[in-house]
This record gives sequence, C-alpha cells and structure tokens, in this order.
Amino acid sequence: MTGTGSVSIDSVIVVGASLAGWRAVETFRAEGFAGAITLVGEELHLPYDRPPLSKQVLAGTWPPEKAVLADKKRSSALRVHEVLGHRAVRLDVEGRQVEIDDGSLLRGDAIVLATGASPRRLPGTESLGQADGLFTLRTLDDSLALRASLTAVDAARVVVVGAGFIGAEVASTCAGLGCRVTVLEAMEIPLVNVLGPMIGAHCGSLHEANGVELRCGVGVAGIRRANASPAGLEVELANGDVLQADVVVVGIGVVPATEWLTTSGLTVDNGVVCDDRLFAAEGIVAAGDMARWMWRHDSSEEQIRIEHWELAAEAGVAAARSVLAGRADAPSFTPIPYFWSDQYGIRFQVLGNPGGNDEVKIVEGSLEEGKFMALFGRAGRLRAAMTIGKPRQLMGMRPLLEAGSSWDDALAASG
Repeated sequence: MTGTGSVSIDSVIVVGASLAGWRAVETFRAEGFAGAITLVGEELHLPYDRPPLSKQVLAGTWPPEKAVLADKKRSSALRVHEVLGHRAVRLDVEGRQVEIDDGSLLRGDAIVLATGASPRRLPGTESLGQADGLFTLRTLDDSLALRASLTAVDAARVVVVGAGFIGAEVASTCAGLGCRVTVLEAMEIPLVNVLGPMIGAHCGSLHEANGVELRCGVGVAGIRRANASPAGLEVELANGDVLQADVVVVGIGVVPATEWLTTSGLTVDNGVVCDDRLFAAEGIVAAGDMARWMWRHDSSEEQIRIEHWELAAEAGVAAARSVLAGRADAPSFTPIPYFWSDQYGIRFQVLGNPGGNDEVKIVEGSLEEGKFMALFGRAGRLRAAMTIGKPRQLMGMRPLLEAGSSWDDALAASG
C-alpha cells in the first residue's frame, strides 16, 4: 500500500491507545491508507479524553462514556485490530516488531509510539494504594475510584500534593464536592517554573479565595496509614507537621512511559528523541507525552517535550502523515503549543511555550480584575501569551508567535 510519498507500507502498529495514538489511526484512514492498523493499549478501554478526568468525570457531571474518543462502532468502521489490556514490553527496531506482555510478537511496516506518560509517585509510598486512600490521577479508572473515595465520606479531608495544573484542578473539583482540601507545594510559589512568580502567585491565590488551604515551600517526609480511628492516612511534612486525610492525591508530574524501549536502540532521554518530522528511526515515529522532538522556530531549534492535549492531538496527526510521506518528504512539525486549565470556574489559556525565567508583562486587564492577558518574552522574542477571561485576545497573538515576532513588536501590537 503506497503512502502519499514514495514509501510503500501495508501495515501499521500504533502502540498506545492514547489521544495521540487515536488521532494517528484516524489520520491514516483519512489520508487513504487501506492497510492493516493494529492498536495496542495497556488499558481495556478504547481511547478517551484525559482532561475531563480531573474535572467533569471526577465531579460526576459527566458519565465516563462522555469522555471516550472512540467506541467499538468507530473502531470497527476504521478497521482497527484492537490489542487492548496488553502492555508493550519490547521493540525490535530493525525487525519492526513489538513484543507484548503475553509473549506474542506484532510486526508492522511502520510503528507509531504513543504510550504517553506515567504519574510520579512519592518515594516511600510503594506499599500504599487506592484501597488506603492514596491516589494518582492518570486513567479513567483512577478518576472513578477517586470519586468513589471522595463521596464515601461526608466532607472528606483531602490532601493534594502538588499545586501544578493537575493538582489545582483536582483541588478545585474536590472543593466543589464539599471536601476539606489542603494543597501542598514544595516550591515557594505555585507554577513559578512555568508562569513566573507574578502569575504563579495569582494562581496560588485562587485556592485560598475558594476555601482551599495552600501551603507552599513544604516538602512531604512521608505518608502512612493512620493508627487512630477513623481509618485514613497521615501526611508527615518535612517540618514535622502531620496532616490527617481521608484521601491523598499525588500530582507531582509525570515521566514518559519509555521503560519498555530501553533495549530498542532508540535514543531515550526524557522521552523518545525524534527529529523535526517525529521520526525516531526509519519507519518509526513518536507522538504525545512520550515524544521529545526537534522543534524548529524563530530560526532556532531545540529538543522539546510538551504534555498538552492539543499538542498530543496535533502530533498524532503529524506522525501518521510523516509515516505516509516517508522521512525524506515529511514536513517539519512546527506547532504553536496551546493548553488550558479549568480551576474554580476560571479558565486559564496559554499559547506558546512560557518559562519561569521569561520576562512577563500584563498588557490587558489586571490581576486585581481577575481578567488579563500576559505576554512572555525571552531572548528578545515573544514566547507565549496567557489569558484569563480574554480568549479572543489570546488567539490574536497566534500570528505573532507564528511569525517569530520580536518582544518589542509584540508589546507594541498589544498596546
């Protein structure tokens, strides 16, 4: 089966029943590929959306099925061979073979790697699990189990470890369910490494404004089962304080799910290292949270890995098109990253790739109003824009980001 370029392929394996993986599947068919597509997924579920897991599904305002990206009917229509409930354990790059956990081998002319990422765990908590009240939130089953625990106790005591976007969303949802919530953050200011101290402090202030206790600059020394009744957990802080909790949610980031690729020969360094076309090797591409690709922009380039819904979706499409075009003819993947976060009835939207050390200037509105647009500059260039309550203004910055606008020109254009 010939792709859009000079590459001839008859079969594709997509490893990872994720957003990126599913968008790749859809794109292969949309681009006219008529060969065999095998989708491998560790979970028994077909692909679903993850953003609602910390919000609508956890809150109970959406039934789980509303989060699905693909049902059996859609999968059948796209002629997908499903291998679900099985984990990929080894990749043979030369032979284009994927070994799964039951020992069977799958072979394809091309392989899309989209196994995503796994939540970080706190050291010393290996003996604790959901039955004890300790959670991470990554899968649909995690969200449903967490909701069951939160609603099993009136005004449940919840400790959220980590005030990043996921931690903040979980805290917001738990507060909305009537829980008594404390958020612990190791840094002195939440999100300071992404949004800088001024915007990070504003994000942190939303917790207290909504009845959630935020404690910054505190480390967690350990989590253990409570000895006293009622049953629950004790969170010991580095300063010696002990917090009682019915539920503890750990949201301290994720790591790329690449452990199964250690013997593959691919370059794995904070993700699968890819070129600007998402190729990790001939005939093998990567997309989504596990991919670290060469992003070319502003006449420069950098290896970058971004954990955003929008980017995963775009990368899945681009990865499939790269396979069909072939490495020599595939275009560079040069998106403008976009992400959003919903907390306490407020939507944060970010366009570009901000960093904690960027120059930040509020060009519309104000922190006091709670509606504003902030621009982020680095090395004399516009790097990102962030808004609360100003979506139209945010999208107006896209052409400037695409054009590699200078910082001065961006400030002038927004004035």
